[in-house]
Amino acid sequence: MIWKCADKNIEYGNKVLVMGIVNVTPDSFSDGGENIDPETAAEHALSLERDGADIIDIGGQSTRPGHTPVSESEEWSRIEPVLSALKGKTTACVSVDTFYPYVAEKAVRYGADIINDVSGIVSGSMAQIIRESHAGWIIMHNGHGSPDDVRAFFEKSAQECSEYGIDRAQLCFDMGIGFNKDYDENMRLLANVNKFKIDGYPLLLGVSRKRVVGKGSSQSDPKMRIYGNIAADTAAILNGVDIIRVHDVKNEKQGILMANNLKGYVEL
Repeated sequence: MIWKCADKNIEYGNKVLVMGIVNVTPDSFSDGGENIDPETAAEHALSLERDGADIIDIGGQSTRPGHTPVSESEEWSRIEPVLSALKGKTTACVSVDTFYPYVAEKAVRYGADIINDVSGIVSGSMAQIIRESHAGWIIMHNGHGSPDDVRAFFEKSAQECSEYGIDRAQLCFDMGIGFNKDYDENMRLLANVNKFKIDGYPLLLGVSRKRVVGKGSSQSDPKMRIYGNIAADTAAILNGVDIIRVHDVKNEKQGILMANNLKGYVEL
């Protein structure tokens, strides 16, 4: 199966893809400030690619619970130097994590292949940018919800995108672990991916270092949650997740590869 992202066609389905996280922020919950310098951020992105990331996801604003929002111009001022520094140096697909149409429009002009949108809505302004740029669009469920609620949101979003004239092959869905959901809701989603996965659309999981992993694994330090992350990733992969978004590509890729290979032996 193919996910169309600007001029790149990303194959998914047989192989679980890895998205590496590059936070260009001073206040992200686990790595704030580490990559605030554009050159440092770009080098980190390239190191994630060397470690096996298929996609690099660059974010200029923390979306942790209780974060202080930044303006669209401030967000772009953080992202633009990193995109510029990466130009011509990476063969990985480049994603920009933003819910601002202003930032998305500029990002695709700078060569971003994917817009990773955590807003939880299908806005007309963002849809126009996606339609005209042919970029991939990750649409995330943002709010309380059961597996049935998440599936209904995905189906509604797909229909809205069709009405905006967007090729369905440009879309990817994200269940939104940690976004306005409590512990039980997050765990139900992780354990029941098969109930809301929609055929024909890639599904992304972003659980890396989040509170649900901390609570589930009794690990208070976000950077030490790698084993809990891998357990969550494995459960989701066996039930149909196609893309895993992680901070620690080098180590977590082992678990992702193993889960992907195990999936081939599941007896239906």
